[in-house]
Amino acid sequence: MTATELLRVEGVTKAYPGVVANSDVSFAISEGEVHALLGENGAGKSTLVKMIYGLVKPDSGRMMFRGQPYHPSEPRAARAAGVAMVFQHFSLFDALSVAENVALGMENPPPMKELSGRIRAVSTEYGLPLDPGRMVGDLSAGERQRVEIIRCLLQDPKLLIMDEPTSVLTPQEVEILFKTLRQLSAEGTAILYISHKLEEIRALCDEATILRRGKVVATCTPRDVSAREMAELMVGATLTPPARAGTPKGEVALEVRGLSVASPIPFGTSLKDVSFSVARGEVLGIAGVAGNGQDELLLALSGELPAPEGAVRIAGRDAGAIGPNGRRAAGLVAAPEERLGHAAAPDMTLVENALLSGLVRKGLARHGFIDWGATETFAAGIVKEFDVRTPGTHVAARALSGGNLQKFVVGRELSQAPTVIVINQPTWGVDAAAAASIRQAILDRAAEGAAVVVISQDLDELLEIADNFAAMNEGRLTPVRPVQGLTMDQIGLMMGGAHGMEVAHHGH
Repeated sequence: MTATELLRVEGVTKAYPGVVANSDVSFAISEGEVHALLGENGAGKSTLVKMIYGLVKPDSGRMMFRGQPYHPSEPRAARAAGVAMVFQHFSLFDALSVAENVALGMENPPPMKELSGRIRAVSTEYGLPLDPGRMVGDLSAGERQRVEIIRCLLQDPKLLIMDEPTSVLTPQEVEILFKTLRQLSAEGTAILYISHKLEEIRALCDEATILRRGKVVATCTPRDVSAREMAELMVGATLTPPARAGTPKGEVALEVRGLSVASPIPFGTSLKDVSFSVARGEVLGIAGVAGNGQDELLLALSGELPAPEGAVRIAGRDAGAIGPNGRRAAGLVAAPEERLGHAAAPDMTLVENALLSGLVRKGLARHGFIDWGATETFAAGIVKEFDVRTPGTHVAARALSGGNLQKFVVGRELSQAPTVIVINQPTWGVDAAAAASIRQAILDRAAEGAAVVVISQDLDELLEIADNFAAMNEGRLTPVRPVQGLTMDQIGLMMGGAHGMEVAHHGH
């Protein structure tokens, strides 16, 4: 039995100044099909789905939807045709309830009471439990995503587009999401699924279209090929996993004892009695679903958030009261998750951004005057070593693609001969080849004797580079355990904050 074709994209091309985002892209999706869209960062996935959702107009080519010519002028037209989209960055208001947020996304919402009833019904029917009256600010990332999905399902879509939907979910929440998507697919809804996580695509998707530099380079049936084969199709090269040097561990370089600090972030998570230590040459991986205190931990380690006396020690010295520059001088560098605005100043050039964090350790000022020559040399070195694709070091940070800015920001920190490195989401939104080179650079610094803390929501990444592993849940850190021999199930329990872990742990 052949399923009816739902969407056909034919020869679609879209160029922006200096870059062809999509070049002659063609593919088709049938009703009820779960179709993966794969590709490195900058391969053109986002542009393609934006055209299908009416946010961007193609320069040439055409689309057919349910047998009719389809050229949505705006998202409203796409929604009216039966296309819905859940974005990677949720567009929700923290200070409003679930029902109020859902109403905001509807053309003509019913009265609140009726809407709450419908939300309850749909959330029960699709196994996505949600209380319409709860404040969105109190929801976990997984629950926020449910709000977005239910908002879409109330439109009864024929095609649901999902952009990186599992980047903020625990393994258990991923299971719930997949169940829902399989149910939708069984009912005839087609799903276009963008993800970097290849095992996930193998488990979920019927077909995959692989983009590289704006062109379709391959299609495959994910369950018939290995994750490695898919990665190689995406990258167009053989992936070599990073080499583990098996570095002998040195003395403790970072020690955190009973760290409790209130979160400065609205709806943030305060840190509760966090303790761990990292030796020179060791990589400690910290997992957890977004919003469980990871950002606060980075702030407390970088010195942006003062810590109580004795709570943070760098190379044996109390650094609790020292701010970011003092901690840099003591040997600690940090790269926060948010690239634009936190890790880099958007309107400053790469040279200026290199100065912002390199000033102390690279000695970029003499007698109070900035040494611009040395700063330019530092910036150019980062661009060269980390293969940052940019016309030059004098362009503004915001002009770089997300993946290239990430390479620059991480490279800037790793180029400062640090004793302690703290990085939150080192390869967030970065293509496979760039991610492999960032991970290798982190391992190289550990081999040179740096103590490294990597906070990440990408479990595969942590398992690949970390020696030891802990998870954050509601501001607490689980006991640290060796990565060797950890199962996905144990990790899921640690991330979900299952107590009694300690009992099981001591039983070994």
